[in-house]
Amino acid sequence: MKKILVTGFDPFGGEKINPALEVIKLLPKKIGENEVKILEIPTVWRKSIKKIEDEISAYNPDYILSIGQAGGRTDISIERVAINIDDYRIPDNEGNQPIDKKIFENGKDAYFSNLPIKAMLKEIQKAGIPASISNTAGTFVCNHVFYGVRYLLETKFKDKKSGFIHIPYLPEQVVYKNNTGSMGIEILVKGITIAIQTIFEYNEDLKVGAGTIC
Repeated sequence: MKKILVTGFDPFGGEKINPALEVIKLLPKKIGENEVKILEIPTVWRKSIKKIEDEISAYNPDYILSIGQAGGRTDISIERVAINIDDYRIPDNEGNQPIDKKIFENGKDAYFSNLPIKAMLKEIQKAGIPASISNTAGTFVCNHVFYGVRYLLETKFKDKKSGFIHIPYLPEQVVYKNNTGSMGIEILVKGITIAIQTIFEYNEDLKVGAGTIC
């Protein structure tokens, strides 16, 4: 039996809901014999990482998958790389707005997801759900968490795997946002469930092209 911790942020940026949190609430508690545990995290500098660190210590999962809202994107975006920089365009939920600050001074410039991202992409697309590999997780709290968890696994919690997925707005969030992509909650839950199942099933990633030219 394997265990995965799936995190989702609370609403931020003036939104009343966050699709990441709404999705993880609907995930199954088990996939096959494997456990799925969810954790709501604050969209707050430092506190978000600390809450995940405490849960890793208590729950001891094999995998950590963080989910975040990426307003304006049109598919399930599986992130490849997190960079060691905080450069917040807007304040977080407690008013923090670090500019050009390293997340961890002794961390590498970047960490790559060590989840089977190409296999996750293939399985989600096979189910008829739009998905892609993304090469930027931004410089807000999503990247902060993605990088922070990878740093913790490299320095403190060895032999675990982690990664990040961005998802679009829910339809109700774009009623007054013209020409803005969204995805229904049922499709998002199905896509994230497939991603988790793939994480449990694949020890090695696929070697298939999924990059971009620009």
